[in-house]
Amino acid sequence: MAQNNSDLLVELCTTEQDVIDSFLCANEAFGTQTQDGIWMHMNPGWDTPEGKTRAAQGFVKRWAGIENDNKGNPNTVFLKATLPDPARPGERVLVGSAIWVQASAVEGHGDPQAPRSAQDLQELYPEDEAAQRYAGQLDRSLHSRRVQLIKEIATTSQPAVMVLDMCAVDPAYQRRGIAKQLVQWGLDEAVRRGGLEAITEASSMGRGVYQKLGFQPQEHIVYDVDPEFADRKRPSNLFMRTRGP
Repeated sequence: MAQNNSDLLVELCTTEQDVIDSFLCANEAFGTQTQDGIWMHMNPGWDTPEGKTRAAQGFVKRWAGIENDNKGNPNTVFLKATLPDPARPGERVLVGSAIWVQASAVEGHGDPQAPRSAQDLQELYPEDEAAQRYAGQLDRSLHSRRVQLIKEIATTSQPAVMVLDMCAVDPAYQRRGIAKQLVQWGLDEAVRRGGLEAITEASSMGRGVYQKLGFQPQEHIVYDVDPEFADRKRPSNLFMRTRGP
C-alpha cells in the first residue's frame, strides 16, 4: 500500500540499532543497487554477513565518538527517515539515512576532515598493502575539494561548512521525496547554526535532487590513484556547494 510523505519522519539516530539500520540502508543503495566502487572498496565484504557486521560497527564507532563544537552543536549528525511498517502495526521502518558533518580547520568550529590514518587502513585491509594504498587514495581524492575549502575559509568570520557526507534511500522506497527531506533537514540546520554554507560530493543519482535544493555544480572529482588501479571502476562524483566561489 502506498504511503504519502505525511507519514515520513526525519529524526536523529538515537540508538545503536538506528545506526546499524542506517548502514544497511546505505549498503543497499550504494552496494546492491549502484555497485559503487568506492563504497565496495571502503567496506570490504559489504555483501557478506561478516562484512556488513564489521562495516556497521564502524558506523557505530563513528556515531559513538561524535564531538561538539564550541557552541555545543554535534559536529556529526546521523539522520534516519522512517515510515510506518506495514508488516508490524505500530512500528516504523528505516527507509533513508544521511550523515551531516560540520567541518572546519579551526579548532572548536567543527571536524577537521583528516584523511584515513594508516592504522584505520591497516584495520580495513590487514596485511594487504595494495588495498590499503588504494583505499587511502580514494579517500584523499574524494574529499580533496572539501579539505581545500575549509582551509580557504579558516581565516574568515565563518570558518565552517555543513557537509552532506552521505545520503541514501532504500531502493524499495526511492522516488518518494525521502532524499529531499533528509537534505532539507541539513540545510535548515546550517541556517540554524549561523547560515553555514553546505557542500557535498554528489553521486550521479543524487545530484539532481541537490541542485533543486540550491546546490551548485562546481567540478567533477578527479581520482588520483596509482597506475595499477587505473582500470578499477569508480563512480562519477561532483563537488557541489550552496554558494559560489
